Amino acid sequence: MQNETIIAGFGGQGVLFTGKVLAYAGLEDGSEVTWLPSYGPEMRGGTANCTVVISNEEIGSAQVMNPRAAIVMNQPSLDKYEALVAPGGFLVVNTSMVNRKVSRKDITVIEIPGTELSEELGDKRLANIVMLGGLAAKADFLSLKSIEKGIAKSLSAGKKDLLDLNIKALKKGADFLG
Repeated sequence: MQNETIIAGFGGQGVLFTGKVLAYAGLEDGSEVTWLPSYGPEMRGGTANCTVVISNEEIGSAQVMNPRAAIVMNQPSLDKYEALVAPGGFLVVNTSMVNRKVSRKDITVIEIPGTELSEELGDKRLANIVMLGGLAAKADFLSLKSIEKGIAKSLSAGKKDLLDLNIKALKKGADFLG
């Protein structure tokens, strides 16, 4: 089985980091993985997205037209990716940064106030991991344990002290959905 996820938002929202976490989590599960980042030349504040493909067999292409899941961190990302999620897929929406409801009825919509929840943890930069926790809680292709290991592998040596806080953010996103 193959699962494709697109994570999208503004530069500085941790979009590429979230993709790395997801990719490492797939590797922890023994899957084949691709991670394809994309960002505008202005980086922070510009658009950023990445695609992660996780499969139990060889992956033919890192390019994805209709992902099974999308995490959208802001309004422009919702506008761009809502229509592209495959029917039956998952769309995780950061309601803190979006001012409209999703119109599609053929996908599972997961609404999470990611920015507010991360601020409750003391750092709004954790919104990306809160959102990933929401996806993990509803989707069946990765466990929270694997994602925790993915976070540990993704943090640079100088940021290992942030591991516990990131795991709290992951659980907060998952717990928000009940």
